[in-house]
Amino acid sequence: MAIALITTLYGSIIANWLCTPTAAKLKVNNDTEVMIKEVTVEGLLSIQAGENPRVIEEKLKSFLSPKMRESMLEQGGGEE
Repeated sequence: MAIALITTLYGSIIANWLCTPTAAKLKVNNDTEVMIKEVTVEGLLSIQAGENPRVIEEKLKSFLSPKMRESMLEQGGGEE
């Protein structure tokens, strides 16, 4: 009985302290990677369609959150 309780305790500790934070971080990284790939594909399709570069820029900016757009302008990305 003691071994069963100890192994249950260890399993709970590993799950809550190690696996759950790791899974959360992997989910965030996956979501970021998916967004980057969507932006890349959309940009390539727009270039292939021959759209105006300013239209492409605005279309790709729509994928970003407002906070990310502001930081991009501060870094000198895009002309306005």
